[in-house]
Amino acid sequence: MRRRLAEKKLKPWQRKMWCIPSVDAEFVARMEDVLDLYAEPYDPRFPVVNFDETPIQLIGETRVPVPAAPGRSARIDYEYRRHGTANLFVAFDRHQGWRNVDVTERRTLDDFAEQMRQLVDVHYPDAERIRVVLDNLNTHRVSALYDRFEPEEARRIASRLEFHFTPKHASWLNMVEIEIGVLSKQCLDRRIASTDELASEINAWQNARNAENAGIDWLFDVAQARTKLGRHYPIPTSREVKEDVDPVDYAVDADIAADERSEVEAKEPREEEDQSVARSTRPASAFRRLWGGLRCKFGYDADATQAECV
Repeated sequence: MRRRLAEKKLKPWQRKMWCIPSVDAEFVARMEDVLDLYAEPYDPRFPVVNFDETPIQLIGETRVPVPAAPGRSARIDYEYRRHGTANLFVAFDRHQGWRNVDVTERRTLDDFAEQMRQLVDVHYPDAERIRVVLDNLNTHRVSALYDRFEPEEARRIASRLEFHFTPKHASWLNMVEIEIGVLSKQCLDRRIASTDELASEINAWQNARNAENAGIDWLFDVAQARTKLGRHYPIPTSREVKEDVDPVDYAVDADIAADERSEVEAKEPREEEDQSVARSTRPASAFRRLWGGLRCKFGYDADATQAECV
């Protein structure tokens, strides 16, 4: 069994987690809305900000690590101590190469509302309308502003925001996911025990990235989406008739096609009968003759004549 699996390069004990979305009209509408937003030129009056959050586990050491030395790597003990969890709110503006990461204990409706207020009052005070790209988390709602603030304040903040949601199971369309991946590899790939240490490390990383004006060169647009995912697009329920063709011609062509199909179907049974006759008149093969002879020789076919057994 192992040799056969190796020959076919099969590994049935391995599985990969994969997101298989259902591409329907809602999926396509949201995808093209986000892609059109990315394709627009930069306008400081209407900035585009990608926003998301990610959890992180706080882990500390149980023993003092041994620092690296010439010819020897640093050593840490396999045991660790958990210190709870934290949440990271990440906002990213690719046109300006700017990102902001806030460390919080939770990601409640109030926390989300405070993040939106900071976007409006602190980070983009001069923008007319901030277009925010979000996923479909249950806290990403305008109603969160009314849960947190007075109605007048909530309306003021909401009037300066414009939410654009990615399709369900398609968070890869949110550019901030790429930035979170960079943050995880460059800053969060080690044990961090407290929120203060986490905030300090992230602040240093954030300042360095902003100083580099690091951005993302996004290439996927609506034209490529229709080319690569066109076969998954929903089929419209209505089709327009060409203006230069008379509808009567369509009816005539349909009648002719129906007549042709009926003629073909009438011929098909005759062809099947001819094939069955040909199979019945086909001479017996050498194996059949040998098998028949053995049955006669040993008396299994008593009704066979002497000529048939030869």
